[in-house]
Amino acid sequence: MNLKTYLQTKISEAAKLADLTPDFILITSSKDEQHGDLSSSVALSLAKTAKKPPIEIAEKIIHYLDKNDEFIADIFVSPPGFINFKIHSSYYQSLVTEILKSGDSFGKTDIGVGKTANVEFVSANPTGPLTVGHGRQAVLGDTVANILEWHSFNVTREYYFNNAGRQMRLLAESVEARYRELIDGDVNFPEDGYQGNYIKEIASDILNELGKDLKNGEELFRKKAEEAIFNDIKSSLNQLGVIHDQFSNEKTFYETGAIDKTISELKGKELIYEADGATWFKTTSLGMDQDRVLIKSTGEPTYRLPDIAYHINKVERGFDFIIDIFGSDHVDTYPDVLAAVGALGYNTDHFKVLIHQFVTLLKKGQKVKMSTRKADFVTLKELIDDVGVDVVRYFFIMRSMNSHLNFDLDLAADQSDKNPVFYLQYAHARICNIIKHGESLGVNPHANFDASLLNHKAELELLKTTDQFTDIMEIAYKTLEPQGIANYLQDLATKFHKFYSECRVITDNHELTSARIALINAVKVILSNGLKVLGITTPERM
Repeated sequence: MNLKTYLQTKISEAAKLADLTPDFILITSSKDEQHGDLSSSVALSLAKTAKKPPIEIAEKIIHYLDKNDEFIADIFVSPPGFINFKIHSSYYQSLVTEILKSGDSFGKTDIGVGKTANVEFVSANPTGPLTVGHGRQAVLGDTVANILEWHSFNVTREYYFNNAGRQMRLLAESVEARYRELIDGDVNFPEDGYQGNYIKEIASDILNELGKDLKNGEELFRKKAEEAIFNDIKSSLNQLGVIHDQFSNEKTFYETGAIDKTISELKGKELIYEADGATWFKTTSLGMDQDRVLIKSTGEPTYRLPDIAYHINKVERGFDFIIDIFGSDHVDTYPDVLAAVGALGYNTDHFKVLIHQFVTLLKKGQKVKMSTRKADFVTLKELIDDVGVDVVRYFFIMRSMNSHLNFDLDLAADQSDKNPVFYLQYAHARICNIIKHGESLGVNPHANFDASLLNHKAELELLKTTDQFTDIMEIAYKTLEPQGIANYLQDLATKFHKFYSECRVITDNHELTSARIALINAVKVILSNGLKVLGITTPERM
């Protein structure tokens, strides 16, 4: 049973008897135990409509609440009008059995049963290795997909790329220039060409495989470069635990005629016009601040055009939920794409766009300078090799995606519990160690237990924190923001470590030992479930 949902129902019924109709009833955990365990601000939200002081409304509502409820020990009002609930310890104690019975399903919902979701993320073009910035998006995308799967959605992880146009021509020219340099020492490197050792490595591999007699401008340079870079991209993602189900190529939408169809339909809606030799999308007719170029005067399309066709394709594939994850450099462009999709008669209500901010690497408190243009950057693979997969994944989601992320390399490399991911893993490993120690002394971790013995303040605080997990996972579904899960797990681990310092688990009292073993086993279940959603391992020893 979800206690907050239960209280919302009770308050709604009481408010109705008091001739009040709240739009929404918020229940929050109380930070001060003097205000009980849970509180509602519903009276404050009703004050304006009811034209009465919140405290008077709160008193009126609790008049109709059952004071002999099996879960509620006490109900009282505090200024300026909060309704506070003290919950019977027996409710929290009963959670241990519920958590252990549910196991790795504890906290899951059936919200997405029978529904499909598409999560598009990373989508870097094959012109170079994945950088730290790509890494943040990779972890966010994969974790968002995990959250949806946790809530029973059938999820497709998708990668969208473009392997044509000027960028690929420059890539081929860059590789060929390094190839010629290896042969005769001279280099005629293209202006704005791709720098970096990876270009030299690709050129060297081509020379070793095919010899030194390749013709100038051969298409093979582009194909070999693209193949090598894509292999490196997939390798980096796989190393991070990210596996895409589908790779979609922008070129496909030209070959199938989807681009021409999109232009034709936009023209039919009078949303396209010609000016200054270019083809324009009349976005001002759709409420935007200015019109956008779809096809440049050179005849080359901007990425808005194929993106419109691609998003129409997503809709036509019948997904119930479509999520795009972009860096903040896309904040001005995705509204144009969705506006076009909507203008062409497609439903966009099931689209959600998540924008993440960029990453700065810090070393000894100083910013690590990086230049993509000069290929002077830390690759995702290098970062993983330096600090490990678990640390990389956790650091990328422990701050809100809406915040700029300072990735502290010194903290990430720290092997102690100062490192937040190790702090969580230490809690899990410590629980495993206590349970094994108990087994060596003849304590059966699956034995019957009396949860009513869990009355110590630290025990009850830990139990109250376990009760929040289902709410945290539902909030994660609504916001698609993984940070809340990370914050919650840190709080749970802190409560566990406090309990461990104040309550001896294995004691001379067999009944109390069994109850406390069951309690930490329940905490272990939640830590394991939460870390699994974040894509982080749960070691049994450290």
